[in-house]
Amino acid sequence: MDSLTHIVLGASIGEIIAGKRIGKKALVIGALANSFPDIDIIASFWLPITKDLLAHRGFTHSLLFVFLSAPILGYLCFRLFRKDNMSWQWWTWFWLLELFVHIFIDAFNAYGTAWFEPFSHFRVSFNSMFVADPLFTIWPMVAAITLAVLPMVSKLRLKIASTAILLSSVYLTIGVINKIKIDKIAKTQLQNQGVSTEQYFSTPTPLNNLLWYIVAKTDAGFQIGYRSVMDDNHTIHFRYTPQNSHLLQKSAYPNDVNRLIRFSQGFYTASMWHDTLVFNNLRFGEVNGWADTMPQCVFYYFTDIPNANDLVVQRGRLAKWNAGTLKTFLKRISGQ
Repeated sequence: MDSLTHIVLGASIGEIIAGKRIGKKALVIGALANSFPDIDIIASFWLPITKDLLAHRGFTHSLLFVFLSAPILGYLCFRLFRKDNMSWQWWTWFWLLELFVHIFIDAFNAYGTAWFEPFSHFRVSFNSMFVADPLFTIWPMVAAITLAVLPMVSKLRLKIASTAILLSSVYLTIGVINKIKIDKIAKTQLQNQGVSTEQYFSTPTPLNNLLWYIVAKTDAGFQIGYRSVMDDNHTIHFRYTPQNSHLLQKSAYPNDVNRLIRFSQGFYTASMWHDTLVFNNLRFGEVNGWADTMPQCVFYYFTDIPNANDLVVQRGRLAKWNAGTLKTFLKRISGQ
C-alpha cells in the first residue's frame, strides 16, 4: 500500500493497543512501526532498477524479518521509554502486530509481497485492492487526525480508532468478494469463448474495487478484458495481445531481462517502439485500457537504455488522464 495508508493505519492500531498506556505517543510510534518494512526503499539509492524491483517488498516484508526485528525494535522502545513502565515483551508484541499488518495489507495488491524470503522467492499477491484506494485509507486517516487533536481523557478515542479499522476491514472484505465474483464470470466467459489459459489473474483498476482488469495467458500471448461489478451483461470482450518473447533475445542486457521476467511472474509482452526494445509488465495494468483499443502498459522498461528507466512501476499511470478520461472511467465503472 502507499505510505500514507501505512502511516494512518499504524497510528490507529497504535491507539487501540497502546493509547491508554502511553498516550499520544502511541500514534507516532504506531505510524513509524507500520511503515518500518518500507526501509527497503533505501536500496533504491544504489541498486540498479531491475534488482531494486525485486528487492522492494523483499526480505523486509518477510515473516522472518517480522519475527527477527520485532524483539530488537521492542527492546529499543523499552530502553527509550522506560518511564512508561512497559516491558520488553509488551513492546515486542506491539511491533509484531504493526509489522505483520504492514506485510499482510501489502499482499492485497499487484506488486506482491515476499513473505517467505529468503527461503522462497514466491510473492504473495491477492490482487484484490489497488495500491492506493481512498475508500480504504479515508477511515484511518480521519481517525488519526481526530485522535491527534482529541484530548486523551476523551472516552471516544478507542471507539474512533476501532471504527476506522472496522470500516477499512469491511472495505477490504468487499474487495475480496468482488474479486471472487469477477473471477467466476471471467473464467466462465473464457471457457465459453474457447480460450485455453495457462495462467490468469485479475486486479482492480485505479482507486476502486468495482472495475477489474483481467489477463489470461494463452500459448502465444494474452487475452485482456475489463469487467465492472456493476455490469448487467455477463459478456466480457477480450482483446488479444501477442507476447513476442522472441524479441527479448535481441537485448544487450540479458540479466536485466531475466530479472524483469521473474518480476512479471510471466505476465509480460515485448514490443518495438520504433527502434527501441520495450519490456511491458502486464501486472500493473494499462493506460486507459477500458476505453483505448490499443493501450500502453503502465509499466514499461527500455531494455537497452537502462538509464532511461528512473520511474518504472507507475511511470504511465496518469498518462492521457484528463476530465474526459475521468468521465469515461466513471462511466465504465458504473457498468456502461
